[in-house]
Amino acid sequence: MTLFRLNRLFNPESGRALDVAVDHGFFGEPSFITGIENMDDVVNTLVKANPDAIQLTLGQARLLQSKPGKAKPSLVLRTDVANVYGNPLDTHIFSHHFPHAIEEAVRLDAVAVCVNLMQLPGRPEIREACIQSIMALRAEATKYNMPLMIEPLVMQDNSTAGGYMVDGDTDKIVALVRQARELGADLIKADPTDNVADYHRVVEVAGDIPVLVRGGGRVDDRTLLERTVAVLEQGASGIVYGRNVVQHPNPAGITAALMAVLHSGASVDEALQLVGGAA
Repeated sequence: MTLFRLNRLFNPESGRALDVAVDHGFFGEPSFITGIENMDDVVNTLVKANPDAIQLTLGQARLLQSKPGKAKPSLVLRTDVANVYGNPLDTHIFSHHFPHAIEEAVRLDAVAVCVNLMQLPGRPEIREACIQSIMALRAEATKYNMPLMIEPLVMQDNSTAGGYMVDGDTDKIVALVRQARELGADLIKADPTDNVADYHRVVEVAGDIPVLVRGGGRVDDRTLLERTVAVLEQGASGIVYGRNVVQHPNPAGITAALMAVLHSGASVDEALQLVGGAA
């Protein structure tokens, strides 16, 4: 299957991509919308910063796609919603994809759709729900030739680590990434491993499926850029960062720095000079 839409996601020279995820409000957690309360402003800022893509939900996608011109970032559409990030967890937890998600993505001119494959300690029903969503989306994605990005998400126990905390165990991540490939992923958005030198194992098990690395929680600029360089050296095809861009004091600056690393091979020190230089 030829996925022509991906030609609008990956940079033609570097073959890499920066997708800025701003789909956090979908999950209903109050802390997730810190810094992104006004989505019009957020999207306007990101469009000017011009990453390769912006990851949005059905309700927010129009803020990007209504903008005129053909040079704006591409749209990656989030298709599923869950309540697995609270601490403590709700007594009933769920994960669902929304109806007609692939048709909506086609209408919105998305370059790909994104769906979770979550592994929570002691909650196999959530992984099952994710697999059911993936299988339903895969069938429709094939029909419409829409690239399917699967997000294997290995989580720590919420009661000890709090919501949204990644388990960076390499073996667990490798196993879940392998399952994502087996389920028919066209793209994989995977957690960073605790030991970044292990990340080639994640890329290797994904085979010819491009791997984009999740950003996780906020870190300082040097740490973020060093980690980015490291995962690229391990074979990653790009990054999907959210809070490290949209909650940054200078989103345009950190976007410029990340794009320089991805597409121009800039060093960490060279990229750091761009953080304060972009308005």
